[in-house]
Amino acid sequence: MTPDQLRAFCLSFNAAEEDFPFNPDISVFKVLGKMFALSWMDAEPLKVNLKCDPEDAIRLRGEHEGAIAPGYHMNKRHWNTVTVDGDLPERLVRELIEDSYDLVVAGLPRAERLRLDRP
Repeated sequence: MTPDQLRAFCLSFNAAEEDFPFNPDISVFKVLGKMFALSWMDAEPLKVNLKCDPEDAIRLRGEHEGAIAPGYHMNKRHWNTVTVDGDLPERLVRELIEDSYDLVVAGLPRAERLRLDRP
């Protein structure tokens, strides 16, 4: 997955936006103001921080040691840093991004979830 593909996929979700609150090199993807992905688009290898269920986060780190690590500069219990360099199947990376989006949406008020078609 290239940086452009990562950006396009993150922005494909309902109400997703890209923001640069930290500096122009760090893309933050949000849904209704809540972050679901953060990426250093110019980094090599490409990395993205994604929200994750705490139990799944530990399991994924064990299954994909080196490619999935505790979230860099994030709450290590709820965030993973995923290295997108081809070691992980692209389908898995897409699933992890969608799971992150869904976790953030699940924390939104019901009316906003319904507006996003994610009850």
